[in-house]
Amino acid sequence: MPQMKVSSAAWIPVVALALIDNRGRILLQQRPAEKHHGGLWEFPGGKVDSGETPREALAREIAEELAIGVDPADCTALLLAEEAREGSPPVILMLYRATRWSGSPEGREGQHWGWFSRLEAEKLALAPMDRQFVERMSD
Repeated sequence: MPQMKVSSAAWIPVVALALIDNRGRILLQQRPAEKHHGGLWEFPGGKVDSGETPREALAREIAEELAIGVDPADCTALLLAEEAREGSPPVILMLYRATRWSGSPEGREGQHWGWFSRLEAEKLALAPMDRQFVERMSD
């Protein structure tokens, strides 16, 4: 029987993108119901894989989730949040900002998505760390 590999990571690096359109709106997506924080709205992104830089992971995740291209060089580090989880290493979420992309967003994982002003976003049911980000972002 194969042995299960247990992670010894002290923390889990996760990246997210505040993609801002020419009207100052933020692109947010709704998490699938079966996932952690299912049904809540969030900035798109995901885990950083071994060997990736955070910006490379961000470009990969955005392409996988929303079918749009983002140049890692166009992503600027913006905010940081941490979520402690019982029995697991904490998740460190790094939020980047970008205003340039190629393609049109589509929910490749069946998720809903939309463009929201900061005030509209504050009224959504947001995942906890994403709420911190929205509240800390300036217009």
